[in-house]
Amino acid sequence: MFRLEKVFQNDDKLFLAFYSLFKIFIIYCSIYTFSILENNTIYNISNYKIYKNSAYYKFSIYLPLIYFLLDFFLNKNKTFFSYKKLISKKDLINFFLSLLLVISLSKIFNIKIYLNIIFLFLLIFIFTNLIIAKLLCNFFYKYLINKNIIQKNIMLIGKYENILQIIKDKKNEIYVYKCCLILDENIQNINKLRNEIKIPIFNTQDDIRSILEYHALGQIWILDNKSKNLQEMISYVVKFSVDLLIVDISKKLKFNKLLINNVYKFSTFEASKFYGVNLFIKILMDKILSIFFLIILSPILLISIISIFIEDGFPIIFTQDRTGWDGRRFKIYKLRSLKNIKFNKINQVKKEDSRLLKVGAFIRKFSIDEVPQFINVLKGDMSIVGPRPHMVEHDIYYSGILPEFLKRHKSNPGLTGWAQVNGLRGATPTHELMRKRMEMDLWYLNNWTPLLDFLIILKTFYVIFKHKGV
Repeated sequence: MFRLEKVFQNDDKLFLAFYSLFKIFIIYCSIYTFSILENNTIYNISNYKIYKNSAYYKFSIYLPLIYFLLDFFLNKNKTFFSYKKLISKKDLINFFLSLLLVISLSKIFNIKIYLNIIFLFLLIFIFTNLIIAKLLCNFFYKYLINKNIIQKNIMLIGKYENILQIIKDKKNEIYVYKCCLILDENIQNINKLRNEIKIPIFNTQDDIRSILEYHALGQIWILDNKSKNLQEMISYVVKFSVDLLIVDISKKLKFNKLLINNVYKFSTFEASKFYGVNLFIKILMDKILSIFFLIILSPILLISIISIFIEDGFPIIFTQDRTGWDGRRFKIYKLRSLKNIKFNKINQVKKEDSRLLKVGAFIRKFSIDEVPQFINVLKGDMSIVGPRPHMVEHDIYYSGILPEFLKRHKSNPGLTGWAQVNGLRGATPTHELMRKRMEMDLWYLNNWTPLLDFLIILKTFYVIFKHKGV
C-alpha cells in the first residue's frame, strides 16, 4: 500500500531522517522528564509549569535543536548500516559537540546550566535513552527486513562462475536473489548451477518481461568481471523498467558497507528517480488527495452510478488488467461507460463510438469514469500523477515496436500525467500518437519532482474542462 520497498530502493535516507527526528524527540523528552522528577513524583509528569520554571527549560530547547542541525549537516550516510550497534560513533560525536556548543553559548542566550553532579545524572539519563532509542530503531529496521518490506528483489545476470561466486558470498540481509539469467550456452553449466543454488535459473531464450513481472523484481545486477560481454548483457535487459546495476566482481575490496555485499564496487547504469524522501512525500500526498477528491466528488460519483444503472443495469464498475510499476499487473477500476455487450475490448474507444452509453459519453468527456481510480491510488497500485496505464495487450504490442516503451513502468502509473496535460489525453489509435505519449512519459520520469506533480495536477483541471475527452 505504501510502496516502502521503493522508498528504500536506493538508500535509507527516509529512515535516517526518521531516526534523526526520533533522537531529538528522545533528548527533549528526557530533559522534560528529568526536570520534573528531580524534585517531584511521577504524578506531576504532566505539569508543564514545573518544567517551564525549571533550570533545564531553555537547555531542553537548545540542545535538541543544535543536535538536529549537526545531524542534518554532518551526516553524509545514505545507509542505516550500523543497526547492529548500540550506538554509532557519529551519534556520540554529535551529542558531545552539541553539548559543548550549548555550554559555550549559554552566556549569550542566558541559559542557566549548573555543571554539578545533578547535571551529570541528567546527561547519563539522556545518553541512556538515546541508546534505548537506537535499540528501538534497530528493532524496527530489522522488522522491515524480516517482513520483506524494504528488501530488494534482484535478478543476477552473468556467467556460471560469476553467479555462483556472488551467491556463495555472505550477502547483506536487504538483498534477495529472486532468480538469475545465465549466459552460458553450455547446458552442463546450467544443470550444475541448478544443482548448486536454490533460485530459478533462466537463459536468454526465456521471456524476460514475464520473469521480471512474476518475481516482482526491483533491481537487476549485471555481474561484470571485466570481460568483453558487458554490452551484450546490458542489451538483454536495458529496455525494461527495472533498475540496472553493474557490479564489478573482478576483485574484492576491503569491508565497506557502501559496497555491494560489503566488498564489490558497483555503478548505477539506469535507475528510477522515484525513491527516498521525495517518493514518500509523493505517496503521502497521493493518499491525502485521494481521500479529499473521493469525498468532494462523491455526489457526482453517486449520480453517475445511478445513471449507469438506470440506462444499462449492472455492472457499474469496469475492471481490467493493467501494467504497473516494474511491470506488475493490477486491476484498474473505472465507471462502466460502454454497453454491456460482447465486443473486442482491446479496441480503443473513439468519438461517436456505437458502444458508448449515453451517460458514458458524458462521464468520459469530463473524466468522471476515472474517479474510482482514486481507490487504486489508496491501494498503492497507482499515483495521482504518472504515466497512464495501458492494457497489458497494448504494452506487449507496442514494446515490440517502440524499444523504450516498457521504461514507462519506472514509477506507479497515474490518473493524469505529463502527456495528458500536453495534448495527449484520451485514445492513441496510431503508432505516432503512442510514440509521442511514450516520449512525454519518459521526459516526466527523467525530470520528476514533487513540484512537477503539483503543477500537473493544477493543469489537469484546466485540460478537463477546456479540452474534453472522448
